[in-house]
Amino acid sequence: MAKFARANLVTLQKTASYYVMHITVAAVVGYAITGNVWMALTLSLVEPTVQAVAFFFHEKAWERVSLRRRQGRLALAS
Repeated sequence: MAKFARANLVTLQKTASYYVMHITVAAVVGYAITGNVWMALTLSLVEPTVQAVAFFFHEKAWERVSLRRRQGRLALAS
């Protein structure tokens, strides 16, 4: 697990900061809509948690796209 964390440190850090920001925004919006603190906090934890996992894999997919593009450019330059 430590090797995985080291290999993906930047992506994990970005995911964590995105998660905190998303929970904060979701809680504020949830409270504005419901007027209920507990409902807002509950809603703000469920959706961003799923989004954070999805964001990690989204970021990894874009890394692969970028790598393939670089490899394609290198092959054309050779």
